[in-house]
Amino acid sequence: MNKNDLMLIYGSDERAMTEALLTHMNIEAMIGNKDARIALKPNLVVAVRPESGATTHPGILVAIIEHLQKRGYHNISIVESAWVGDSTKEGFRVNGYPEISKKYQVPLIDVKDDEYVKKTVDGITMEVSKTILETDFLINLPVLKGHCQTAMTCALKNMKGCLSDRSKRLFHTLGLHRPIAALNKVRAADLIIVDSLNGDLDFEEGGNPVETNRMFACTDSVLCDSYGASLMGFELRDVPYIGLAEQLGVGSSDLGKANLIQLNEPSEEEPYRPTGRANYLGKHTEANSACSACYGNLIHALKRLDEVSRLKQVKQPICIGQGFKGVHDPGKVGVGICTRGLGKSLPGCPPKALDMIRFIKELND
Repeated sequence: MNKNDLMLIYGSDERAMTEALLTHMNIEAMIGNKDARIALKPNLVVAVRPESGATTHPGILVAIIEHLQKRGYHNISIVESAWVGDSTKEGFRVNGYPEISKKYQVPLIDVKDDEYVKKTVDGITMEVSKTILETDFLINLPVLKGHCQTAMTCALKNMKGCLSDRSKRLFHTLGLHRPIAALNKVRAADLIIVDSLNGDLDFEEGGNPVETNRMFACTDSVLCDSYGASLMGFELRDVPYIGLAEQLGVGSSDLGKANLIQLNEPSEEEPYRPTGRANYLGKHTEANSACSACYGNLIHALKRLDEVSRLKQVKQPICIGQGFKGVHDPGKVGVGICTRGLGKSLPGCPPKALDMIRFIKELND
């Protein structure tokens, strides 16, 4: 897998999807030495199940462990820390990690109990997990979701779970963006596999999941977050830590140079099932057998428009879904290749939320 590669897969079976990603990227060639110390870094910010849109699906970790162990890698650990005030061990318990640990003989390491090493970058001194710093191959498993302070969280911000609670508090005091960039200069992931199955629309702790049924992988954390931002409808300027990390040499935000490897197409058998806040935003759509990936991106686009008071200017429902294939109606507008017979349509399967925002704005300007 090359530095510019972004590997994308759609579906709802996270174990099968993870296995497909690992097989296509040839992870053995990436890791090399069978004795390498490998750490899996999920997102267990709070002790809730992944259905909430906050935490990494455990099946992703199981698939990685099985894949690696079958190929002779046995020095694997799961390393994580919940946010300040919450229990990592409770997060492990709620998500079945003790059973995974016992079955596969993979230790669970709570960073809150770890030793720390002080590191300074860009004038910011932080206490970083000794285990993480000594890891030979770090696999970051973030959830692509919204965040009330940084707009979104994905690969770069998920590394915050490698810090002491004292440093987490310091990061918030400093405004998060510069410290997040600095942390990834200290230690960035060697591989990122993003859980973008149903990340929360707004909040790190979940509650309003948006079903998109996709996962993607890459080796550049900055490129990863740049792509994730576009899927959620954010410009790079909306998420300052991405550009700051790029300035520190962590990676590249240039999606124009990315090599998108799409392993399959969104499934027509997985229609979107709106919940929570998505129901409100969905009132501005006309959905007919819309697959999750496309409809989920549209929900993110409508949310961004709502944040800048542009949603009320949407003059007609946005059509979406396979039910519009073959429909020719000059009076309707839609997004996605299935709506190409309508009066105005945005191509793509699926189009990114950022492209949807621009399309809808042009319709109503």
